[in-house]
Parts: sequence; C-alpha cells; structure tokens
Amino acid sequence: MTIADSAVPAASPAPLAPADPRRQHLRERKRRLTRNIRQGALALALIVAAGAAAYALRPRPVPVDLASVVQGPLNVVVEESGVTRVKDRYEVSAPVTGRLSRLALEVGDAVKEGDALAEIAPALSPLLDDRTRAEAEARLGAASSALDQARAQVSRAQTALELANQDLSRARQLANSGALAAQALEQAEFAVRMRTDEQSSATFNAKVASEEVRMARVALSGAREHGGADRHLDVLSPVAGRVLRVQQKSAGVVQAGARLVEIGDPTALEIVVDLLTTDAVHVLPGTEAVIEGWGGELPLRGRVRRVEPSAFTRPSALGVDEQRVNVIVSLTDPAEKWTALGDGYRVEVRFVLWQAANVRKAPQGAVFRYRDRWAVYRVADGVAHLSAVTVGHRGETEVEILAGLEAGASVAVQPGDRVKDGARVEAR
Repeated sequence: MTIADSAVPAASPAPLAPADPRRQHLRERKRRLTRNIRQGALALALIVAAGAAAYALRPRPVPVDLASVVQGPLNVVVEESGVTRVKDRYEVSAPVTGRLSRLALEVGDAVKEGDALAEIAPALSPLLDDRTRAEAEARLGAASSALDQARAQVSRAQTALELANQDLSRARQLANSGALAAQALEQAEFAVRMRTDEQSSATFNAKVASEEVRMARVALSGAREHGGADRHLDVLSPVAGRVLRVQQKSAGVVQAGARLVEIGDPTALEIVVDLLTTDAVHVLPGTEAVIEGWGGELPLRGRVRRVEPSAFTRPSALGVDEQRVNVIVSLTDPAEKWTALGDGYRVEVRFVLWQAANVRKAPQGAVFRYRDRWAVYRVADGVAHLSAVTVGHRGETEVEILAGLEAGASVAVQPGDRVKDGARVEAR
C-alpha cells in the first residue's frame, strides 16, 4: 500500500433509492395485459381454424331442381303426326281400249258433273270381235249390279240420317230441359254430321255407278254399231270437284281400265293418323282431337270418326318394326278456318283421352317407384323427406296426385342417387 492510498480513505457506494410501488404495479399490469392479449389472439386463431376446418369438412347440401305441387287443369293425350286427304276420291279410268286424245286438264282445274274429261277413239285394231262384245256385255252387267248396290246404300244412308236427326231433336229437347248432359248432345250432333257425310258419300258412289253403267252401255252400243274412225267416246266426270291428279296426260293408246284422272272435293277433308296399337286401344270413335302444326295461327278441332280394325307393320326411325293402325279424324271446325289446307298436308294431332279442370298435380320427374309403391322426395326446410303418394292420370309432363301431398308442397324433380331420406338439399 502506498502512502497516498493510506492517507485517503476509499469512498463507499451510494445507497439505492427505494423502488416506486405504483410504477412497479403498472409494469406488472402491462405485462399481464400483453400476455392475455397474446393468449386471446392464439385462442381466437385456434377457434377460427377449427371453424374453417369444420365448415370445409361438413356435408354439403345436394343441389336439386325443386317444383311445387299445384292445383290446375290436366289433360291425358296421345300425340302423333298425320296427313290430310280428300274423303271421296274418284279415279276415272278408260272404259274401253282405244286411242286417247291429249288431256287439256291441269291439276287443280274445277270440273262439273258430266263434263268431258277425255276422248277415246277406236284403236286401229278391230273392236267388233266376239270377245270385245262379250266383255262389254259383262261390264254392263257388273255396272248395273253395282248401281243397284249403290242405290241401296243411298237408301240406307238416308234412313240412318233421318234417325240421327230424330235423335238430335230429342237430345236438344232433353238438353234444354236439363235432363241430358252437354256431352251427349255433342255426340248426337256428331252422329248427324257423320250420317250426313255417309249419305253424301253414298250419293256420290251412286253417281259413279250410274256413270259406269252409261259408259258400259255406250261401249257396248259402239261395238254393236261398228263405229268408224271418226267416232269417239267421251269420258265424263262422275261428280263435281277438282282435278287432284292427271295420270295420263299425253295422247296414246290406252287399255280398258287404265287410270286417267283423279277427281275429288278438296273442301271435304279428313285426317289420317297412324298410331301405335298400344295407344290406339285407348282412342274411341268420338274422341276429341286437336290439330296443330298445320300452318295456321290457331289449332283446329276434330273428332275421331273411325279406328280401322286392321293394323299394319311399319319400321320406326330406329329401324324397329312397329304395329300401327290408322285413325280417321273428321274436322268439326267450320271450313272457313282451314281453307288453306289441301290434300296430303302434314299436321300434328293430339287425342284428348281424359281431361279435368282442377286436380292436384306434380311434375312427372318428381314421382318414382320405391319398392312396390309410388313416392316423392318432399323438401321442407332444406331437408328431403321420402313420402309415399297415390297417383292417378298421367299427362304429358304432369301426373295427378290423389293422396300423399298437399297443394303448395315442394318436391325434388329428378333427384338422382345422391338424394336420400333426411339428406340436406338446396335449390339448383
């Protein structure tokens, strides 16, 4: 130790000032707050992550098409295409073998009953042999028999028309008194129209038979008279109408029976529809028909006049043979509404098999077979419930619901395999 060190004593450290309790409390409080904020943020992040994972892993609702059960009209129909045709067509043929002059007629020309359609002159070969005479006599006998038969048909058709008019008169009296349904009155009116058409057709057939007798007599008379080359036979029109087709336009030698001209009344049309036999069994004479797709703005009305008893085989568009049958439809609307229609026009026909003005109905795609019954998936609060239903008539796109669903209920349309009973669904 040096003298200096021994002479000056060492300084002692200064004492620490006492800590401020208030400041320490604030610092401690701040540390606790920071720790709590960190813990809360971590907990919130964990909650958000868990919620996001649960939302991502939760089962999603199945998207479906929804429809409502409603009250309204329902029609059960069979729809098929058809063609128009003239009711009574007459193919005028050559009564004898000879030289045919060129026809001046064109398709669409109007002709009257008794107008000369063509001229047939004797052919260069002899026409006075025994065979020709015998054929002419046989043709005259057959034509006379056909005329007697046609006159009997006219008498029968006239009697049926008178009876139909009497039934219509009685039906109108009963309908006016309220004792007869309107449908029965319509059937009686339709029967009168059918009998009128039959009487008109029978009259035309009688005229054709009479003309065939006349031509047969002229042919036989010409053969007996041994006419010269300057003589000719006029082929007359059996009825009034229009020329539908000219089979033989140019001059030339024709054989007896050769088709020359086709005549008919284009204002007397009917519609021929070939239906599948499985559909035709539900169509009866008098069934209402709606004609659409004919080119006019409004549909036309008609009724089934006849369902032919014999079917035929026709290949479908896929090459599968189908059994079909012709259904004849008569137009009931006034002719002024369909004057633009002609022979051989294509139309779409819907046969109304059943109809009701107010039924409970649902889309057909919502109803399916479940075990041994019909069922639907009724949707309520986003949950699909399997519900058994009782169905009635089936229309084109809708089906009648007799029991199991109330009007206003929501159902799944074409639900698919993902929809089960109790599954959550949402509107697509």
